[in-house]
Amino acid sequence: MILNDNLKGALLMTASMGAFTLNDVFVKLLAADLPLFQIVFLRGLLTTIMLAGLAAWFGQLRFRMEPSDRAKLGWRTVFEIAAMVAFLMALVNMPIANATAILAALPLSVTLAAALFLGEPLGWRRLSAILVGFAGVMLIVQPGSDGFNVWSLSALLAVLIITGRDLVTRRFSAGLPSLGVAVITAAAVGIFGGVLSIFETWAPLGLREALLITLASVFIIGGYLFSIMVMRVGEVAVVSPFRYTGLIFALIFGLLLLGEWPNGVALLGAGVVVATGVYTILRERAVASRARRAARAGTAV
Repeated sequence: MILNDNLKGALLMTASMGAFTLNDVFVKLLAADLPLFQIVFLRGLLTTIMLAGLAAWFGQLRFRMEPSDRAKLGWRTVFEIAAMVAFLMALVNMPIANATAILAALPLSVTLAAALFLGEPLGWRRLSAILVGFAGVMLIVQPGSDGFNVWSLSALLAVLIITGRDLVTRRFSAGLPSLGVAVITAAAVGIFGGVLSIFETWAPLGLREALLITLASVFIIGGYLFSIMVMRVGEVAVVSPFRYTGLIFALIFGLLLLGEWPNGVALLGAGVVVATGVYTILRERAVASRARRAARAGTAV
């Protein structure tokens, strides 16, 4: 069977989300036996080595950059480390599907932040969808209920930090290699984990723990690699909604591998977040299409 570009993109996006979710599952399994920052350090070490090999293979292991990119890369790395800490703290202390569902609000928050800080257009329809989506997040977090705790706020904090990271990333120059940035980021995260792990009591590594750390490293790289590949095929507006398959994977893996299942209110909130996120993506496609048509019409005149 011959796959068209959109189907290839949809499959790659789905594979990316599955890989990222499996990384989260393995980290969560490890956290039952190992201190968190020991995990971060060891995963970061393996990830950096493998990413550096990939970057060298693709000819992107270059660390020269425009002076304007240096400060941005510094801030992006700080945001990446802070987001990692916030999300992993939430992940190991709450059901994986709940944490993933809160993180699914990221496209909504990035759209809103881009309008507020970068001057990107935002109509009333997308603004309404964003507000409804954030209401869905509140259904997942459930403030005031027995299930509410500080880890829900930690997941929300991760969304805010990643939003800042993505805004900085949008400002990179076009010539900055993505894999080179990934290597620097992975190394910084690993070093940060190594420093903080000094204040933890390291646990001995058995065969199970070594295997899980290796799998987590492989899958996080697989997720990143698939996410790069997906941008090279298919239409963004067609492929992007498949990002939400990550929530389906989180529900399945959470039940089968971790014995977790969100309550009905959280599932409803997750559905609202996904629906509004997909609507926002499709609406952005329509707005961009109108802008292109208007530009062509203006050129013709």
